[in-house]
Amino acid sequence: MRAAVLSPVAWRTPPRHYGPWEQVASNIAEGLIKLGVDVTLFATGDSVTAGKLESICPQGYEEDRSYDAKVLECLHISNLMEKADEFDIIHNNFDFLPLTYSRLVNTPTITTIHGFSSPQIIPVYKKYNDTSNYVSISNSDRNPELNYLATVYNGLNTADFEFNEYPQDYLLYFGRIHPDKGTAEAIEIARKSKRKLLIAGIVQDENYFKEKIEPQLNDDIAYIGSAGPEKRNALLGNAIGLLHPISFAEPFGLSVAESMLCGTPVIAFNKGSMPELIKDNETGFLVNHVDEAVGVIEELKNLDRKICRTWAQSQFSCEKMANDYLKLYQQILER
Repeated sequence: MRAAVLSPVAWRTPPRHYGPWEQVASNIAEGLIKLGVDVTLFATGDSVTAGKLESICPQGYEEDRSYDAKVLECLHISNLMEKADEFDIIHNNFDFLPLTYSRLVNTPTITTIHGFSSPQIIPVYKKYNDTSNYVSISNSDRNPELNYLATVYNGLNTADFEFNEYPQDYLLYFGRIHPDKGTAEAIEIARKSKRKLLIAGIVQDENYFKEKIEPQLNDDIAYIGSAGPEKRNALLGNAIGLLHPISFAEPFGLSVAESMLCGTPVIAFNKGSMPELIKDNETGFLVNHVDEAVGVIEELKNLDRKICRTWAQSQFSCEKMANDYLKLYQQILER
């Protein structure tokens, strides 16, 4: 089977620091290659894959700001679609724009919907409802107006995450600095529970960081910048708990799965996909507000960190995800 995996071109695939869609696209491609699929990854020129690589730009537009994002996106998608006849299936991980080409080519398309940036993009998905084979990344992130082939949870290379049974005494916030992700709420939880908090992630909202985060930084609340794979294991594994007080219905949450793979339980606001990712009172706690989160901090030490890892391995591995997608490819091709 010849598969084209279309990744975004904002960041490298896999990303150096941030780029969740690029990370999942990479994991899909590499997982399929291990299953014997002939994969061509369409991504930035500096991307890394065991398969074939097709690119129209040396770097992503977030890493080289001299590029125009829309121009790169159009060149990138059209590069794949003009070569569509070379493949048995196209796996779109690049949102709604590739759908507009999908009826112009004969190769079937499967689209993983990594989330909806706005309700305004739904009409595009609706237009291609019957021909584009939609996959959701959680059951919670489904739009009632769309037809879905399946839900496939995002998968991670579980061997890349080191289990740590004996953490240090700090809480961790691991994600982009943005109101949606609840950085300020994480600080409030740590402060009220009199715990040390490390904050790691890219600053996505500068004003939010300067007004809500920076003034609260001190010896006990520390911002340590973005953390790539080389720092991730130590940060996640040594934490007594990950704080994930999101303010939106998050479609998945890679950091939640990553944390549990290191054995670290998660305290998350009960929104979006969190009840699917976290086994309440076993691999973490689902809470509704800051004070509820503070109330369970002391209970973190009573959770079995081995259960956290075992659960995450069983649900969110690259192997499981690749197998699930391969079955869907075969299902589509048999039709």
